[in-house]
Amino acid sequence: MSEIIHIKSINEASKAFGFPTSKHPLVNVVWAKDMPDFSKYLGVKYNTELFAISLKDGIEGSMGYGRNSYDFTDGTMVFSKPNQVLSVEEKTISADAKGWMLAFHPDLIRKSVLGKTINQYNFFDYEVHEALHLSDNEKITLTDLVKKIETEINQNIDKHSQKLIISTIELILDYCNRFYDRQFYVRTNLHQDHVSEFETFLKGYFNSEKPTELGLPSVKYCGEQLNMSSNYLSDLLKKETGKSAKAHIYAFVVNKAKNKLLGSTESISEIAYDLGFDYPQHFSKLFKKQTGISPAKYRLSN
Repeated sequence: MSEIIHIKSINEASKAFGFPTSKHPLVNVVWAKDMPDFSKYLGVKYNTELFAISLKDGIEGSMGYGRNSYDFTDGTMVFSKPNQVLSVEEKTISADAKGWMLAFHPDLIRKSVLGKTINQYNFFDYEVHEALHLSDNEKITLTDLVKKIETEINQNIDKHSQKLIISTIELILDYCNRFYDRQFYVRTNLHQDHVSEFETFLKGYFNSEKPTELGLPSVKYCGEQLNMSSNYLSDLLKKETGKSAKAHIYAFVVNKAKNKLLGSTESISEIAYDLGFDYPQHFSKLFKKQTGISPAKYRLSN
């Protein structure tokens, strides 16, 4: 197993990758044109304690991210958060590259509103092949905001600096939410296929022995089977159907339970175990929450 290099700070990241140093200890902006030759970093794995937002524009190559590796193209944005393992598979940078990376330490936002809400930006948990693909105007919008952060970093830090930097980062993230919504919309036909694949997966799962062997499928498990991150799968389903992945799973289970309650003589406990519940009372609680009536009353009233 190859060694994983742990990077704890902005300064350590600059030293490790040969980036220009930052005047601010908790945040840095690095432009693609200033990035070093990455050939000596190929295949090396890194685990950082930093958030990073990167625009790949004028950079060719692929990135390792978790267990997978994907090519990226111009206009691709990739997001990472602390304790995710990253690696550079191959990379070339053109002379006129316009890409950039914004990196910041959690301590920058820890006492701010963004520090409490950053986990709501689900794209930090997306896989690389679920990256955001920007239009030219969208690239300009985000790059202008990154330039504002760079300006704040390079001037004398005062009592306003941190607030302005954080609010600009939050604005970048909010724009990325908007652009992801646009991406979900324009790819609706592809995503409808994914919805169908998810429904087919649930049918196959619950028609097999897996519920009794593995229990109820988690959103993470479903995503892995469909080659998606759990957050991307859930966000995709919300955009297409209005319901999260977990809500889909629960709705499928309850509908399956209804059929069993009315079409078999199995006891409620047997039905619960067949559907993957460890305890019948957990099944009854979910059923009542979803339908407003207990399984026993549902069976008697139909």
